[in-house]
Amino acid sequence: MPGADLKARLKAGLRLGEGDGLQLLTRLPLGELMRYAHATRQRRHPENIVSFVFDTNPNYTNVCITRCSFCAFWRPAKAPDAYTLTPEQLAERVATAHRAGATTVLLQGGHNPEIRLADWIAYIRAIRKVSPGVHIHPFSPTEIAFLADIEGMTTYELLTTLWEEGIRTLPGGGAEILSDRVRELISPEKCPAQRWLAVMEEAHWIGFRTTATMMFGHEESAEEIVRHLSLLRGLQDRTGGFSSFIPWSFKPGNTRLGEKAGQAANAIQYLRIISVARLFLDNFAHIQSSWFSENRQTGLLGLLAGADDFG
Repeated sequence: MPGADLKARLKAGLRLGEGDGLQLLTRLPLGELMRYAHATRQRRHPENIVSFVFDTNPNYTNVCITRCSFCAFWRPAKAPDAYTLTPEQLAERVATAHRAGATTVLLQGGHNPEIRLADWIAYIRAIRKVSPGVHIHPFSPTEIAFLADIEGMTTYELLTTLWEEGIRTLPGGGAEILSDRVRELISPEKCPAQRWLAVMEEAHWIGFRTTATMMFGHEESAEEIVRHLSLLRGLQDRTGGFSSFIPWSFKPGNTRLGEKAGQAANAIQYLRIISVARLFLDNFAHIQSSWFSENRQTGLLGLLAGADDFG
């Protein structure tokens, strides 16, 4: 059980160390942890408003050569159900969602070496032509690192090209757990942790606002979860470019990792992550709880565990 000193610092809203975060994640009873996190949320957001975005999430391709063991989405190029959307097909999907009320498109896809920077630009322009009022929120750091290597560009050059196309925000996908030990186990072909962080830092200095993410419930340790949060907090200290933190649990169905890892993380684990994130990430304005990645009831409980955004 965490001692009186840690609890006093929680009440005072003081910065926590990694050891503190580990104690909260592993030792404090969930109800008490949620109370501290919710009190912190209320101090930061006394208006008691929950934010959300009505978005659509089309994936422009499921062809991917990275073959992460946690992913049930990817397909080899010659698979019968492999696909790559044309700009016109993608724009029509976005337009359909826009007519239904969507205001944002989260645009991501597999690491497909047949897709080049010109294709990304064509996607952006096709969406803008058909749905000029939609905010385009495209391309994770891992996609950016992959395409930069394919194009023979630096990630900074690629990010600058996206900025010149009018893109202003980026998603935080591909972080998984920012531990190269874990990444070697679940996604050895994906960029290492420091490169993910470096792409985000470059994006922030250019002027992009981005989200930060974490996928938990597989090969990581509690220490690696806290270290992940610490790395994000350190980058936020330097740049201030993260708008929110979004965790989600690993879904084992139809994955190679699921055959090994077994049972999915439960709601208790998710709520502990949300709570610790709100307490540890003292320089993040927003923590998102998700009905989409978890379920509606767990997502709603997250709003009593420190989250103030719903997605």
